[in-house]
Amino acid sequence: MTAGKLRSRLQFQKRGESDDGFGNAVTGEFETVFIDAAEIIPRMGSETVMASRLQGVQPYTIRVRSSSQTREIDATWRAVDQRSTAVYSIVSPPTNLDQKNAYIEFLATTGAQTDA
Repeated sequence: MTAGKLRSRLQFQKRGESDDGFGNAVTGEFETVFIDAAEIIPRMGSETVMASRLQGVQPYTIRVRSSSQTREIDATWRAVDQRSTAVYSIVSPPTNLDQKNAYIEFLATTGAQTDA
């Protein structure tokens, strides 16, 4: 794969933690950890039933260069496209497909209630 396919700029975010004033840790808003170039590959969409309503879910494969930062991403993170502001909920950990640590991929979705 060439670097020319990495056309999107994504903000990779995870939830911050703060103190509630009583010594308890509470999860906060999503905070940008780093920004990286990525290739976003659409996959076949589906509809799920949530709260007795159909909800369209569009899965994507996101491919990025492998680095110490991108290997930390897990299913609690999300990615936000800097140009379109689309929010991608990450649903799988990174996968090193070629086993050469050049690029990694993970599955993400849009349209789910967890995007908020």
